[in-house]
Amino acid sequence: MMKKLLSLLLISITLTYCTSQNTTYKDEIKLFQYELNTEYADASKSPLTKEDLKTFKALEFFEINEKYKVTAQLEYTPNSPVFELKTTTDRLPLYRKYAIATFVLDGKEHQLNIYQSQDLMNSLEYKNYLFLPFNDTTNGKSTYGGGRFMDLEIPSTESNTIIIDFNKAYNPYCAYNHTYSCPIPPKENTLNIAIEAGVKAYKKH
Repeated sequence: MMKKLLSLLLISITLTYCTSQNTTYKDEIKLFQYELNTEYADASKSPLTKEDLKTFKALEFFEINEKYKVTAQLEYTPNSPVFELKTTTDRLPLYRKYAIATFVLDGKEHQLNIYQSQDLMNSLEYKNYLFLPFNDTTNGKSTYGGGRFMDLEIPSTESNTIIIDFNKAYNPYCAYNHTYSCPIPPKENTLNIAIEAGVKAYKKH
């Protein structure tokens, strides 16, 4: 009887721990969504047009799914050349391929390049900032046709991995206002799978 009670107690503790861990993760993503919505509702920060801002309620997100949080192996590319990243205008910001990230999603291996802005690397606030633009098969359907972005940070010098969480993928400002100049994800950063996570295509209300 005692063994049975101990077993039930262990199962209960395990389930409670797992639920707690899952809730914590969902709360993290919900906070990301809340902060993004708060920014877009703020006229001083929002990329929305004045007209759209009047009726803006919230961005639409895919359901939070932890399978889209992946650990990627990093191959650093310290000797990669600086290049001009194409944008939706004639602006050509300078970037360098910082690393190649390899990860497994839905049982298949995928690769994405991670970039570093040559301007931001000289900024005290953004010196550890990395940029991950990507395309996937949802573009032009459930997500913005021009791809989506993710913000990452340089991992510790001893780390050869990085967490990529597609639940934090967001749209370029051009998805909301054509007057912006937005980076275009390089062709090599196209995934042949559907990333049903993060921000969806913007729909006016």
